Amino acid sequence: MSHTIWVVAERIPSGVTRATKELLGKAQGLAGGDASRVAAVVLGTGGEALAPILHEAGAGNVLALEDARLDAHRVESAATALAALAEGRKPFVILLPATVNGRELGAALAVDLGGGVVQECVEISIEGETVVGRRGVFGGNLTADVENRSPGPKVLTVRPKVFPLPPARSGGGGFEKIAPAFDDKDARARVLELVSEAGKAVNLEDADVIVSGGRGLGGPEGFKILHELAEVLGGAVGASRAVVDAGWIPYPHQVGQTGKTVKPKLYVACGISGAIQHLAGMRTADTIVAINKDAAAPIFKVAHYGLVGDLFQIVPLLTAEFRKALKG
Repeated sequence: MSHTIWVVAERIPSGVTRATKELLGKAQGLAGGDASRVAAVVLGTGGEALAPILHEAGAGNVLALEDARLDAHRVESAATALAALAEGRKPFVILLPATVNGRELGAALAVDLGGGVVQECVEISIEGETVVGRRGVFGGNLTADVENRSPGPKVLTVRPKVFPLPPARSGGGGFEKIAPAFDDKDARARVLELVSEAGKAVNLEDADVIVSGGRGLGGPEGFKILHELAEVLGGAVGASRAVVDAGWIPYPHQVGQTGKTVKPKLYVACGISGAIQHLAGMRTADTIVAINKDAAAPIFKVAHYGLVGDLFQIVPLLTAEFRKALKG
């Protein structure tokens, strides 16, 4: 089997996600710097416009599964189309970002290929005909090396921001437009309509600064001061599962095992106790600041800096001081 590595590109309105570029850089490393063995796979229309971005990030080839039905995330159709292509081309490894959509697609793709998937890897290595994915276990308290010995393509998803952005690659690369093989009649779920959520889009995975809130905010109105601090710092607002479940803030803000996995330069946890499910999604942040009135809160065990006190007094003071300092 040829050691060709595929990266399934995750799209955003401005192009592709940072996580996609990180994976292309890692794929180049796994391929020994040989870009001809690295291919980016684009689902949906407009793949040719994305090709230069993907070539620059490390893809020697871009395979575009051009079909408007794949423009929206439709896991059954996407997995069927990818599996059909992979069974014909036989890549050695298929990598996807470990986002909500990526984890779902990776699992479905592995099933269609008759193999297994290693989810949320923080490191990847190739050992002969086996691909080893290192991932967190027990809420991120330990790591385990999981071997993917699938007889066909080995599917792995990788957490965003665990690998650096690759340097820009010159020289371009190949581009191939492919008519995907799938039948809509087989899909059990259909996308009837896409409704954009009102307000500013949330991109926690790419944020360098995240200010998150938990039950200590007391209600949805408590997020106002967090939005103010995040705006001053040029960051995004996150949340614990408890407050998302309570309806205080929409799901795209959720950080944790069942939400987004993030690795910002700065993570400010306000009124978050530090349940293990939440820590699993943010404990690898470069710097963690915890603000909580309970000095015994578990969040302080992973925090680099801790402030014990009333967050409704502390956060506005921080906002005011940062505003003055950053203006100067």
